[in-house]
Amino acid sequence: MSSSEKLAMFLNILAHYEKNISIKVDYVRSGWSVSQAFNECLRVVLRLAPLLLVNPKPVLEDEIEDQWRWFKGCLGALDGTFIQIRVLSEYKPRYKTRKGEIATNVLGVCDRNFNFTYVLPGWEGSATDGRVL
Repeated sequence: MSSSEKLAMFLNILAHYEKNISIKVDYVRSGWSVSQAFNECLRVVLRLAPLLLVNPKPVLEDEIEDQWRWFKGCLGALDGTFIQIRVLSEYKPRYKTRKGEIATNVLGVCDRNFNFTYVLPGWEGSATDGRVL
């Protein structure tokens, strides 16, 4: 099996919450092969984690810039946003926002350099900010 096919399976499982059996059918592979390919990709991603993931640095106690000195020890700022999506009609009531749009609720955290340090996508539009948090 090619590395491209392994990566495609891995991303398909992660992005669509697919089960082993459906990937097995889609890619015409055995369940064992799908499991091995997923685990291989996962091991590679975990080895790359130190390069891909960076720990945020808190605002220091002796911050010189006026705009940041009020946020001593702060790692970042969080906020939620809605992203419009298309879903099957049976799921529309769950994803309907209070304004009547069909959307998913996404929580994001940014550091002071405006780099995302955390993203939590996939909540229904009807979910409150407190529930997502």
